[in-house]
Order: sequence, then structure tokens, then C-alpha cells
Amino acid sequence: MGGQLVKVISYGGGVQSTALLVLAADGKIDYRTFLFANVGDDSENPGTLEYLREVAAPYAAKAGIDLHVLDRRRRDGSTETLWQRLNRPATRSIPIPVRMANGAPGRRSCTADFKIKVVGRWIRDAGATRSDPATVGIGISVDEIHRANRRRCEAHEVIEYPLLDLGLRRVDCLEIIERAGLPEPPKSSCFFCPLRTVDAWRRQRIEEPEVFARAVQLEETLNARRRDLGRDPAFLTRYGQPLPLAIPATASDEDNDATCDSGWCMT
Repeated sequence: MGGQLVKVISYGGGVQSTALLVLAADGKIDYRTFLFANVGDDSENPGTLEYLREVAAPYAAKAGIDLHVLDRRRRDGSTETLWQRLNRPATRSIPIPVRMANGAPGRRSCTADFKIKVVGRWIRDAGATRSDPATVGIGISVDEIHRANRRRCEAHEVIEYPLLDLGLRRVDCLEIIERAGLPEPPKSSCFFCPLRTVDAWRRQRIEEPEVFARAVQLEETLNARRRDLGRDPAFLTRYGQPLPLAIPATASDEDNDATCDSGWCMT
């Protein structure tokens, strides 16, 4: 199968990419294959996984759309989750954009390794090549147009932005989903992503205390390793202190601060 026949949506499970699913089901965009790169059942936002399995997958199947859930695979064929990589004792670098003690963001390789490359491998196996690339649609809406040129692209891909082509905003995407009779998807991200908003962290602490506790555990594990390496601590929020102190269970005036809150790796 030649690359020109490979045309997919990189589906993140959020509002914009779910709107693309509805548009595809209605025949308004020419995509019949959606790829969800799962960073791990132990890593993804549990709400996103629930929406994928109980809402998106049945809806896609009824519409005759192929929705594939992809895992990251090592060369030996075994799977790897982001949680597993972060908790590997020998891991010296942190692949998620934690905040350093001075407030600066750390390096970020999680999106490339667990999302972009996973999708890229699937389309390469489907026949895409550098000379005959596949088309990959990304769910970025008009109000997020600044993100359109920031996504790393594999050599055998050509990126398209169907929502931009249609002039659709996030609010339009919500209306498309509602008209289809589907519930609104939750924000798509890892449950421990440092780009989560303060409000999202607080809701997690109040509504999903067991998930919040796992995020606290991860932060502690990362910092224990950094101490052993003689490095400064790193944190999952911009506040420069451990999660239980950074995210109180009650609201504060700082909740409306402008941050990198729109920087979800997928939509």
C-alpha cells in the first residue's frame, strides 16, 4: 500500500480530535482511520481512557471508522509505558516537562517518544515513505493556531489541520460533539503532566484522590533519584514545592494566573 493511500487522524481523545471524529463520521472530512497513541493505561488520564472505550470507540465502529489504539513498543516487541520509563531506577533524565527549582521547565521528550513516533511507526508500517508520505490530520482549532507549527513531524508524514481549514474554534468543536449526542470529552493528558492547570490539579485532588496520590508518589520518586545524583529537586507544578503543598484542596486567587495551560501535547 503506497503512502498516498495512508491518511489518518492522530486522535488524542480530547475535544478537538473528537470533533474530527464526528466530522469524519458525517463525511465532512475525508478521514476513515484514527490513531490513538496510548502512553499507557497507568499513565493516561483515566477519564480519557474511559471516554475512548465507552464513547469514542463504539461511535467510530458504528460509523465504519477504524480507531486503533497504539502502544509504544521496544525493539524486542515488548511494550513500554511512560509511567514505567519514569519509574525505571536507571533513568537519569526526566522525559516530562517538570519545573526545576529555579522555575525553568525541564526537557520534554514524552510527546515525541510516546505519541508522535508511535503514530509515525504505524503509518510507516502501513506503507508511508519519505518519497510517498502519509497524511496525518491534527486536531488544532483556530483559537490554538499558534500550536500549528510546533508539532514535530516525521519524515514520512505530511501534516494537515482540518479544523483550521474549516475555520473551527474549540467552542464550535463542543457544539459539533453535542449535536452528535456525545458527552464532552475530558482534557487529554497524562494524569501527572506538569502542563496541567491548577484547577485540573485541584479537581484531581478532590475528585480522584487515589490518582493524585500516585502523582505525589511519582514526584517523590523522581526527587529521590535526583538527590542520589546530587541534583536539585524538580516539581510537577510551577510553584517550586511538593504537590501536596502546591495544590491545596481549596481555591485561591492564583487560580486565574496565565500559564502554559493550553500546552496539552495532544487534543
